[in-house]
Amino acid sequence: MNEFIAGMVEKAKVSPQRVCFPESFSVDILKTAAEVIRTKIGTPVLIGSKEEVEKLAAENGVSTEGFEYFNPKDEAFIDAYVEDYIAKNEGKRKKPTLKRLTSDPVRCGMFLLKVGDVDCVAAGKEYSTGDVITEAMQGVGLQAGVQAASSLGIADIPGFDGPQGQMLGIADCAVTAQPDADALAGIAISSADTVRDLLGWEPRVALLAFSTLGSAKHETVDVVINAVQKVHELRPDIKCDGEFQLDSAIIPAVAQHKVKRESEVAGKANVLIFPNLHAGNIGVKLIQIFGHANAYGPVLQGFAKPVCDFSRSAPVDEMLGNVAMLVIRAAAAKKQG
Repeated sequence: MNEFIAGMVEKAKVSPQRVCFPESFSVDILKTAAEVIRTKIGTPVLIGSKEEVEKLAAENGVSTEGFEYFNPKDEAFIDAYVEDYIAKNEGKRKKPTLKRLTSDPVRCGMFLLKVGDVDCVAAGKEYSTGDVITEAMQGVGLQAGVQAASSLGIADIPGFDGPQGQMLGIADCAVTAQPDADALAGIAISSADTVRDLLGWEPRVALLAFSTLGSAKHETVDVVINAVQKVHELRPDIKCDGEFQLDSAIIPAVAQHKVKRESEVAGKANVLIFPNLHAGNIGVKLIQIFGHANAYGPVLQGFAKPVCDFSRSAPVDEMLGNVAMLVIRAAAAKKQG
């Protein structure tokens, strides 16, 4: 376990949460759930049959001590759950609808998150990112002021000396291909909230382009300019500025030369928002390949409640780090009400 992940685990221990794992048929998921218990960062809630999960775990030497279960295939269990839910919610949902909502494991996890029976959902080891996002969109929806789901990576860049040392938040590098101004503003808002909740930073968010404050004209630059204005309108509490070229955003001397007005962000940004997924994907790979950076995440963001999406090739320690970050965000969401 590297230093960053270990730090996230220690922070997550402060306020353990109920973590739903829909993909209980995956051995790596069971191993990650066992690590959640071992590190004391939460209580795993497995979607599936307790007998089947414990059989698979025993075959692979995984301890299930401390696991909880929600079995949508157990009709008696579901009937009792549905009746209890309808009673608590004054019949707002009918029984067939609730049974449909619990029929797919990931859909079931999102439903449990929506109604507050779990605090967060960790999926994506067996399901695609698209599947996880679709179910999250339908199950929990987006947070206020956000028009699209996105992802944020935490880059640790050797030799970089910024406000957070070698660290930068970068978004969106994995989800929204060509955001319009509304979607780009939402990505900026989500990213600011994520770094504040996860890392305790005071976010300074720079929206990037090939222009700095009108040095070039193009309709795609206008999208970035409009997005900055929308962030100011929706969330005046967030320090957000642009459009900036990369050097204007993170190098104080360049910002002093290129940015001729007061800015709380220019030259000292700690969160970078790429204008589209082309730039984001290329950017993160450039700093990884040539800058030898580690990139943690990506953290799936923008939803009304915390959800994470594992890379299907992720090892267990990386998955544990993702869950730790998820737990931290879930704890922060509770504090904010």
